[in-house]
Amino acid sequence: MVGSDDMNRYRILIAEDDEDIIQLLRLYLEKENLEVIAANDGKRALEIIQGEKIDLIVLDIMLPKINGYEITKMVRSEFDIPILILSAKNLDSDKILGLDLGADDYMTKPFNPLEVVARIKSILRRCYNVKSNEENRQQDNILKLGELALNLEIFTLTKNGVEILLTPTEYKILSMLMKSPGRVYTKTQIFEAIHGEYFSNDDNALMVHISRLREKIEDDSKNPKYIKTIRGVGYKIEKEEKVIWK
Repeated sequence: MVGSDDMNRYRILIAEDDEDIIQLLRLYLEKENLEVIAANDGKRALEIIQGEKIDLIVLDIMLPKINGYEITKMVRSEFDIPILILSAKNLDSDKILGLDLGADDYMTKPFNPLEVVARIKSILRRCYNVKSNEENRQQDNILKLGELALNLEIFTLTKNGVEILLTPTEYKILSMLMKSPGRVYTKTQIFEAIHGEYFSNDDNALMVHISRLREKIEDDSKNPKYIKTIRGVGYKIEKEEKVIWK
């Protein structure tokens, strides 16, 4: 899947069984020149994802036939399509589960449609403009740190030569840390870098993304050797011998 060059060519799938919500979101998104396609149940959503070009999914959790959590797992195992969960399930545990399964963002109902649009546009910018931004700042295309090799051109991570699948948000965080090993980034700096803007109800999101990254890259996620927590400040990636080559 390749992102479009301008905003009016992005295609948004709304997987939602409430027709009023679909029509409300369609109205606001089409005003932003975004193309909208809708699915009223999880089975139909997966058919669309597997058969059509989709740039971002707005996903309800409590869908008929296949729920949103299952869809998130299935999508993340096969695609790198960003996912914004929009759900009435508003407990912290619900949000953490959604992010832990691979969603890029999580909003709760009732919602402000303008905030939904803002988050969608932010996700699209960071997921599909990453390459051009990185090319402007980084001529070389591979960062190597210990057993990890992050390819900035094709957005892949390997550990000892074995590819590790990352979500767009996880890639953004790891890329930021690996470019400056040893540097401590505050939680706010990381959050603003990956989301573009800060929303006050997202305090748990960064912790979940860091936890998922550790599970993927560390031999022991409870005793990490790469991503270190600096208590009361933020995170850094441990400074080791770093090699960059073309």
